Amino acid sequence: MKKNDPKAILFLVITAVIWGFAFVFQTEGGRGLANYWFNGLRFYLGAVSLLPVIFLFERAPVEKRVLWQTVRYGMLTGAFLFAASVLQQYGILLTQSPGKSGFITGLYMVFVPLCGVFFRRKIPAEAWIGVAFGIAGLFLISFQGGGESFATGDLITLFGTFFWTAHILAVDKFGSMVPPLKYSFVQFLTTGTLCLLLAPVLEPGVLTLENVRVALIPLLYCGLGSVGVAYTCQVLGQRGTEPALASIILCAESVFAAVGGALILHENLGVRGYLGCVLIFLGILASKIKLFPARKQ
Repeated sequence: MKKNDPKAILFLVITAVIWGFAFVFQTEGGRGLANYWFNGLRFYLGAVSLLPVIFLFERAPVEKRVLWQTVRYGMLTGAFLFAASVLQQYGILLTQSPGKSGFITGLYMVFVPLCGVFFRRKIPAEAWIGVAFGIAGLFLISFQGGGESFATGDLITLFGTFFWTAHILAVDKFGSMVPPLKYSFVQFLTTGTLCLLLAPVLEPGVLTLENVRVALIPLLYCGLGSVGVAYTCQVLGQRGTEPALASIILCAESVFAAVGGALILHENLGVRGYLGCVLIFLGILASKIKLFPARKQ
């Protein structure tokens, strides 16, 4: 069992804060560079920002076996990250709501324990309570203004949470098996490459100097901060904390997304919206905290 290292906990707190405010910058950056161009450039920027750090802390050569594992695991994790980030960016572009997108994305913390069913593990009662709260909260923040169906952006963001679930499980499994900085570099490079391969086909004419100028600050924040710093802190943090505690800390991302939306974009989700956010956050916590004593076998 992993020990909860204070430094690792701090890494995860930093990750949650940066990721939360990144929803605001993704909203602004997407208006200039759309989806694939914005994601591709920010993940490439994040990968490049790691090179001097790798040179300083992981410059020692590694065995070919470890290097191959790093590339293989990084590419797999990067594929999950590609799907998750693209769907999330689509959802943000449609909803234009950092707070709402942040809380819907946070539902992946509820889905993580449910994945135990694929490994023939018994799903704890707390996970089902988390699902119930999550569904209720999702209903409240999505069905506003007399709407009779989920908004398209909300559904796309929700679908992306399944890939965020796969991503966090992959990081938990592989992050402690290979050099963390090189592993992060490979996953960022994979995500950025997949995005930039599709960008000219799906978003022709978007990459212009004017659009880059409009999206420059969000691009720098999301590239250097959200990708280069935060995802690497995630890997370092998860190496030294138990998965349950790591998930609880990371779920604070949704709170910082709402705070950022309110402070920077003056976003107001209304009474129903904020009540839905509270229910989702309670669902995330309920799925991670031991509420019932384990039954004796």
